[in-house]
Amino acid sequence: MSFDLGRGRTLDDALGAIGITIGPGSELPPLPDAAMSSPRAGQFDPRAWFKDPTRRFEIEIGCGKGTFILETSQHEPATNFLGIEWAREYYLYTADRLRRVQAANVRMLHTDAGDFLRWRVQDAVAHVIHLYFSDPWPKAKHHKNRVIQHRFLAEAWRVLIPGGELRIVTDHDELWAWDREHFDVWTNPDRWTQVPQQVRDLWPMPSKPFDELAFTPPAWVGEGQTVATNYERKMCVDRPPHACVLKKRD
Repeated sequence: MSFDLGRGRTLDDALGAIGITIGPGSELPPLPDAAMSSPRAGQFDPRAWFKDPTRRFEIEIGCGKGTFILETSQHEPATNFLGIEWAREYYLYTADRLRRVQAANVRMLHTDAGDFLRWRVQDAVAHVIHLYFSDPWPKAKHHKNRVIQHRFLAEAWRVLIPGGELRIVTDHDELWAWDREHFDVWTNPDRWTQVPQQVRDLWPMPSKPFDELAFTPPAWVGEGQTVATNYERKMCVDRPPHACVLKKRD
């Protein structure tokens, strides 16, 4: 399916400058065979994709049309941002927008974010992971496709630095109920045993991996908005979306 986001104009992801190159000999080479027996064999530090890898590093999962990552990267030029988008046309559209404004602190990756965190990203590298208006997958048989799962929260905890934040926003009430159920387990030590044993056994984690905090919109966001994405501006006119922050405990 094509959304014709470029309105007939060819979208340029500026590979090697904005877009991450993927494949043999590229910035993201194939997962090594050793990863099948040693899951960490393919992990690396994605901060190396930036000119100054010592800067603060944030990840946005599901960039959509790219408004949030474009705006926040311009307001925070000393922070490196990695945008991950699975839908190729949206990835191209966002990368093309970033190319046209000559963004120097943003890279875009076309891949599945959950798999990328799990197989490719080293421990304790990200200050923030942004997850805004992800697909609610409303049918029960598709709930396994939702981003928020116990395994995802374990990987987010591992990838975040101590004190790092997972920031979540959604306008979908049923998805929010699903998310809340997971958040309550990960912020309440009395419920920690409800996390599947195979997830708890992945690596040492405390029985309360996260603290829950109120969501504070970025300073550049307009009054009455949460993250000022295209979706929020169109779909959340009458009521604010649900939002919260999970902070990795030090």
